[in-house]
Amino acid sequence: MAKTSIVARDAKRLRMIEQYSAKRAELKKLGDLEGLAKLPRNSSPTRRTNRCLETGRSRGYMRQFGLSRISFREHASKGEIPGVTKASW
Repeated sequence: MAKTSIVARDAKRLRMIEQYSAKRAELKKLGDLEGLAKLPRNSSPTRRTNRCLETGRSRGYMRQFGLSRISFREHASKGEIPGVTKASW
């Protein structure tokens, strides 16, 4: 489980991205690089990290499912993810 402060920081970044998205798009359209530089750093979408929905783990994230590899394996073993079966050959 990730530290709650790190998960909270990422949630704060997400709120800030949503708050400044319209202004950022307008400044990009006008080509105002100085205006973009004055916006808060955390309002940039590239500063956000993909995190597991359950544990908050950032490494081993599977974008298609929104889970880390560990959480994915647990759910897949229990049969809770539709269309995912254990490989056998």
